[in-house]
Amino acid sequence: MLDKTFKPAEIEPRIRTEWERAAAFKAGRAERSDAQPYCIVIPPPNVTGSLHMGHALNNTLQDVLCRFERMRGKDVLWQVGTDHAGIATQMVVERQMMERQEPGRREIGREKFVEKVWEWKEESGSTILNQLKRLGASCDWSRERFTMDEGLSKAVLKVFVSLYNEGLIYKDKRLVNWDPKFQTAISDLEVVQVDARGSFEWQDGDAEKPFDGEALNKALTKNPSGQMYHFRYPLADGHTYQHPTAFDDDGKPTAFETRDYIVVATTRPETMLGDTGVAVHPDDARYAPLLKAGAKVRLPIVGREIPIVGDEHSDPEKGTGAVKITPAHDFNDFEVGKRHGLEQINVLDDRARINEVAPAEYRGLDRFEARKRIVADFAAQGLLEKIEPTSHTVPHGDRSGVVIEPWLTDQWYVNAEVLAKPAIAMIESGKANFVPKNWEKTYFEWMRNIQPWCISRQLWWGHQIPAWYAPDGKVFVAEDEAHAQKLADAHFGAPTSLKRDEDVLDTWFSSALWPFSTLGWPDDTTELKRYYPTNVLVTGFDIIFFWVARMMMMGMHFMEEVPFRDIYIHALVRDEKGQKMSKSKGNVMDPLVLIDTYGADALRFTLTAMAAQGRDIKLAANRVEGYRNFATKLWNAARFAEMNECVRRRDFDPTTIKEPVNRWIAGETERAVREVTEALEAYRFNEAAGAAYEFVWGVFCDWYLELIKPILAGDDERAVAETRATVAWTLDQILKLLHPFMPYITEELWAHAVEHGERRESVLALSRWPTFSGLIDAEVDEEIGWVVRLISEIRSLRTEMNVPAGAKLPLVLPGASAELVARAKRHEETISRLARLDGISFPDAAPKGAAVIVAGDTTAALPLGGVIDTAAELKRLGREIEKAESDLGKMDAKLSNPQFVAKAKEEAIEEARERKAELEDAIQRLQAAIRRLEQVG
Repeated sequence: MLDKTFKPAEIEPRIRTEWERAAAFKAGRAERSDAQPYCIVIPPPNVTGSLHMGHALNNTLQDVLCRFERMRGKDVLWQVGTDHAGIATQMVVERQMMERQEPGRREIGREKFVEKVWEWKEESGSTILNQLKRLGASCDWSRERFTMDEGLSKAVLKVFVSLYNEGLIYKDKRLVNWDPKFQTAISDLEVVQVDARGSFEWQDGDAEKPFDGEALNKALTKNPSGQMYHFRYPLADGHTYQHPTAFDDDGKPTAFETRDYIVVATTRPETMLGDTGVAVHPDDARYAPLLKAGAKVRLPIVGREIPIVGDEHSDPEKGTGAVKITPAHDFNDFEVGKRHGLEQINVLDDRARINEVAPAEYRGLDRFEARKRIVADFAAQGLLEKIEPTSHTVPHGDRSGVVIEPWLTDQWYVNAEVLAKPAIAMIESGKANFVPKNWEKTYFEWMRNIQPWCISRQLWWGHQIPAWYAPDGKVFVAEDEAHAQKLADAHFGAPTSLKRDEDVLDTWFSSALWPFSTLGWPDDTTELKRYYPTNVLVTGFDIIFFWVARMMMMGMHFMEEVPFRDIYIHALVRDEKGQKMSKSKGNVMDPLVLIDTYGADALRFTLTAMAAQGRDIKLAANRVEGYRNFATKLWNAARFAEMNECVRRRDFDPTTIKEPVNRWIAGETERAVREVTEALEAYRFNEAAGAAYEFVWGVFCDWYLELIKPILAGDDERAVAETRATVAWTLDQILKLLHPFMPYITEELWAHAVEHGERRESVLALSRWPTFSGLIDAEVDEEIGWVVRLISEIRSLRTEMNVPAGAKLPLVLPGASAELVARAKRHEETISRLARLDGISFPDAAPKGAAVIVAGDTTAALPLGGVIDTAAELKRLGREIEKAESDLGKMDAKLSNPQFVAKAKEEAIEEARERKAELEDAIQRLQAAIRRLEQVG
């Protein structure tokens, strides 16, 4: 017998053990050798990671697809593995060494440090995979891969050498996102934008408020960012220009002053040490004479003369229209500098301190200390025009927490522009498809404007770049040192000492090979032939550029085939108010805590049911609790079946059912199977979950089990036997339908719902997905549907009219046809029991004081005289309408306010629209209730 209560914490570990015993998730099972292959590669989580809500959503959706296709008879490989996560892992191990008071990595050297990282990986690197198992992920755990394992390392080396030999990998001096704490380049994904707002304000010429360097220092110590500094750069060689000082109503200048300087503004004063130009718009009339004359400015403090150039990067409407250009310290300036041949002068070292290129008094200063000193020096020279607070975002390292610097340095790059072309063509041709399709635009915008891909990182943990340097700097790229040595010796004609490049590859480089490297490439493996290309990739929109695009590029280049046919992009999981989850806001929801509280099935079903294409998920604990209640409802339905001896019959054939209510549930089962199947095939996860939920709770539990109680309690042995078998059969189909979403509870109930003394032939995970045809009976649907609609309308009316729960009402079917009378009498006991009626009568006309309801083609009436206080109910409903209309007016005012729509966050606007729709629906329902009450009189 099933326990009285559903206890996920007790069931889940036992079910996982049973799946492992049955090798349920292993790809390439002998009995499926001729089956159609189906493959998904898991987006490899960081080996340092722990399960967060994004992982929970992403892996639940993948698991739904894998379980669904496995039950449809396919040979499913859900390829699992982890990413070595260069920066994160190195940081974790270094912190551990510090806590243990061990020597640092530079003291023990690279080889010993890498050994320590591998030791950590063996001890702690499986945490997130074990957490995925708790979620119920049905990966082929026997095929776990790691981006630093021997096979994947072999693939990485081959790809690097091949691309280098094709001229698609090269070394170049360009700007990168530089993390001064970790002293490495990082990707855009590892950069977080932090809002900054300054507090210091000063204006030159304000006699009552002279420049206060000490106050500025205090403000900058508290918040080094968030100030806009306006500097005067003197014109060289006696040049001047007419600067407008007054304007008319049309914005045309009416007065001018002669100036021998240009004002530029910056939030990073220390970078001015590396300025090599000032840009103005070529059509800006104010500066046209200076451009024509080829004027220059003399860079204060440094003394270097730098040109004034015309470039559309400068916005005439913004600030003074003049922009300082520092090609070595700003990504936009780098491009301007290239267009005009400006010198690239790097004034920072790898720790973001002022280097030896700058004037002596600034060398060695931290960038923020230099910022204070430079501002003070500008003020002392009378060249500081003003300082004003500004709001802007400042890039920070997501791991280090320090401000990131655009920094000019030598790095290794991939020519992404060349690799992108075939990858673009595959999406254009439909060989690979985004779901939802609108993400194609994001993909195309990135790919058609793609920049060189920086693939080198200044770390010790990762794939060390297979490049060796001769004493003269000549580089030799090979898959191993011996081969590189041969190349060097042949080049120089004599044995030559080589030194290997100390950098490692960006982790995205190895993960870009994931769809084929995990299947054994570059070896010609059976798995590679069978499972590549994979069927679908499930991932978040935030890594379309960093991972999806790069897998497409590498797949097309090395496999000459797309790595996946479909790319399903899921949305974000936000909190219940629509805000992004973050530790700083304190609104992070831990999936493991929710699993402990409500069970993995409840969390999985919640995420799936809310995963509408293109819409973020607003998650609240009460939603998870609600689906835990759904699991309990299913559990109780199974216990009802068990207590009523509803055991399955091996020879049961649903096409031979006789009882109308049983034929009805068989047809509803076929309908539900079709809806769930079609929705999953189209990646409409929320619709699939919704169809399953409505069938299980709304049809099977709420209606069918109630409608059959008279049969089970009756004396017709044939009907009883058929109904018991139908219940067991329908419950089997329900367990199959729900299994992809709720694997634990369904597997547990599957093992219990058997013939006496008989085990199942297989675990539910390996059972066959239901497919039916011909079970829908229009005549039975119409009759049972009529009963359901009539009872539903009566219940709704009772609720709207505030009828006491214990009050039994007579039902009147005025002018009923003989057919309707016969139908009503056939189901009178059921209708009366479920709608709390005191019988059904069939007069010619409805009595006065009765509320009229319509159920399909049937008009019915409920006499309410003496049961409710009509006047009081009308007042109550009137008050509710008045309040709802007042709230609706507020929502309309908010949504019609252009400022709100322009400035409010997207989630706030969406919340207002949803609230408006709710209020409109409520008003309609209340007005309908009033009309009914007015009929009663």
